[in-house]
Amino acid sequence: MVERLSPTVSMFVAYRSAENRVFADLRAAGFDDLTLQQARVVARLAPDGIRLTDLAEQTQVTKQTATHLVDQLERSGYVRRVPDPADGRGRLVQIADRGRLALEVAAAADRAIVREWTAHLGADRMREFRKSLAMLREITDPYQ
Repeated sequence: MVERLSPTVSMFVAYRSAENRVFADLRAAGFDDLTLQQARVVARLAPDGIRLTDLAEQTQVTKQTATHLVDQLERSGYVRRVPDPADGRGRLVQIADRGRLALEVAAAADRAIVREWTAHLGADRMREFRKSLAMLREITDPYQ
């Protein structure tokens, strides 16, 4: 089949499919209080935490929106705010226990998606696809 969609639209379609699948698995596992926008924030949390301003920038929302989302996530037990060891006045947003459990569900869904895509494309094509995406990330993700 000759692809008529542009590569960017094709990537968006694949991404949206994967995102919907991960989100459905989260809901099925009992994380039904997590919104899509909140899940995107949780996905950007660094292991040691991240400053709210950096989180806002990486998720491409205003600082006010990021604050609102983090407040909601904190009330639901997905994240916590802790003192920033590099700046006594600053705070970091870190993943909390409930958030860690949600990330485990999301990671399992991701592994299942990769297995399905590999079965469909074949191991060689999937390996090339992953290499191509890694190369594209060099010019598309300033936060890598």
